[in-house]
Amino acid sequence: MFDNLKKYHIILASNSPRRRELLGGLGLEFEVKVLPNIQEDYPAELPASQIAQYIASEKADAYRSMMKDDDLLITADTVVIVDDEVLGKPADAADARRMLNKLSGRKHQVITGVCLVTLQERRCFSVSTDVSFKALQDEEINYYIEHYRPFDKAGAYGIQEWIGYVGVTGLEGSYFNVMGLPVQRIYSELQRF
Repeated sequence: MFDNLKKYHIILASNSPRRRELLGGLGLEFEVKVLPNIQEDYPAELPASQIAQYIASEKADAYRSMMKDDDLLITADTVVIVDDEVLGKPADAADARRMLNKLSGRKHQVITGVCLVTLQERRCFSVSTDVSFKALQDEEINYYIEHYRPFDKAGAYGIQEWIGYVGVTGLEGSYFNVMGLPVQRIYSELQRF
C-alpha cells in the first residue's frame, strides 16, 4: 500500500496520544520525536484560518537541522475558531469553562494544519471541519472539566470524549480532523509522496 514510503523513516513530531493513535491507524511504522519548547506563536495580522498551518510549518522548521536524508517528518497543529477568535489550549479550568461557554449552542471551525517534510520536499496544507454544539448546561461543562481535564486540547474539548457524545449536534467535514489529525488527507498526500 505504501511502497513509495519504504525508503523513509517516518517521524511524528507530536506529544498527542490522539495523533499517535490516528497515524498508527493508517498502518504506518513511525517514530515519535518531540523537541522541547517549540514556540507556537504567530503574527497578529495572520488570518485565523491560516494559523494552524503556519504553526505546523514553524514546527517543521524547528526539526529541519536534525533531519537525515531518509527522514519524513509529520508536524501538525489544531485550532478552534469561533467569531474569528482562535481558541487554543486552555490555561486552566476557568479558561476551559470560558471556551466551552463560547462554543455552547453554536457552530465553530476546527482547523488542523499539517506539514509533511523531507530534505527534498515539503507539503503543507490545512483541513477545516465545522462542528455544532447544543446549548451546554453549566453542570455539563463542569462535569466534563472535572472528569476529563481537557487542558491539552484546542477549544477545551475532545470530540471523542463525553462532551462530544452529549454535546455535538452536527459535523461537516472530517471527524478525525477534529480529533487532531486529518488522516484521510494525510493518506492521500503520502500516496503521492
